[in-house]
Amino acid sequence: MAETGDEMEYNSHHHRKYDISSRRNEWVKLNVGGTLFSTTRTTLCRDPKSFLYRLCQEDPDLNSDKDENGAYLIDRDPTYFGPVLNYLRHGKLVINKDLAEEGVLEESEFYNITDLIKLVKERIRERDAKQNQSHLKNVYRVLQCSEEELTQMVSTMSDGWKFEQLINIGSSYNYGSEDHADFLCVVSKECMNVLNGQEYEPTDKAKVLQQKGSRM
Repeated sequence: MAETGDEMEYNSHHHRKYDISSRRNEWVKLNVGGTLFSTTRTTLCRDPKSFLYRLCQEDPDLNSDKDENGAYLIDRDPTYFGPVLNYLRHGKLVINKDLAEEGVLEESEFYNITDLIKLVKERIRERDAKQNQSHLKNVYRVLQCSEEELTQMVSTMSDGWKFEQLINIGSSYNYGSEDHADFLCVVSKECMNVLNGQEYEPTDKAKVLQQKGSRM
């Protein structure tokens, strides 16, 4: 049975209302610490184990309140929520240089977004490794020793000290016809400029080497 003109107009209007209503339901407003965010349910539901996924399902266990505009109220720092939301949108971790990775990690753990937690932790490890590398410096020591002391000094050298160069500076004393050679032994060690906010403190063995070197 063919539709009349009035029926066709009604059905068309009904479908348009349904599409508009569907699109409205797709968009979600979040009030995070007083800052409004607008996103879609699809974005918030990227991680089925996350707090935001449960929020979209209107999980009664969450008992989330809404503000006067219908936005879900979340009592968290909005500054660090931005990178979390952007990750859910495009799957990439983007953190502004003025934001601390630890803050993003804290929010990732609160919202329980597993993959993002792993990414942020890896970013922190890479950052710390670069910082530690930039704090390293080579420290050189020049040690004076006699021929008899040389073997013992080199064999007992430890704690990261490396032999660099040996220089024969000739004899300091003459006993009859025998010459007793003295040597300058150059050693180096890679150490931290700063460690936990304090200047590097050499170990006891390193101090012994430094004391020997102070004779020069």
